[in-house]
Amino acid sequence: MAALVYATVGSNRLDDAKAFYDALLGSAGIKPVFEHPSGGRVYGANRTPNFAVLGPHDGQPATVGNGSMFAFAFDTREEVDAFHARALELGGTCAGAPGLRGPGLWFSYVRDLDGNKLCAFCMR
Repeated sequence: MAALVYATVGSNRLDDAKAFYDALLGSAGIKPVFEHPSGGRVYGANRTPNFAVLGPHDGQPATVGNGSMFAFAFDTREEVDAFHARALELGGTCAGAPGLRGPGLWFSYVRDLDGNKLCAFCMR
């Protein structure tokens, strides 16, 4: 059976993006795993890569994918709220405040420094 293992976002501000993701993902227990040749960084839990911020392989400027989004699952609503608040503290922008999006579905949305959309959610 196949499973989605990792996702990447592009950045035109890699130093700023790495600082943003170091702090944001670090607050959720997701740590840097290795530096990427593009100047970006790969992150993961238990040293297994699952997210990266990179410079585009083709050397062209990074762009935001309209309709693209990457989600991080949490165990509690409080963790979702904290992730959302931390992203905003780090300069991200709100794309949907934490709240109920269906029966037992607590979701929040932010955009990173380049405009990439991130979701934090719990299903309890």
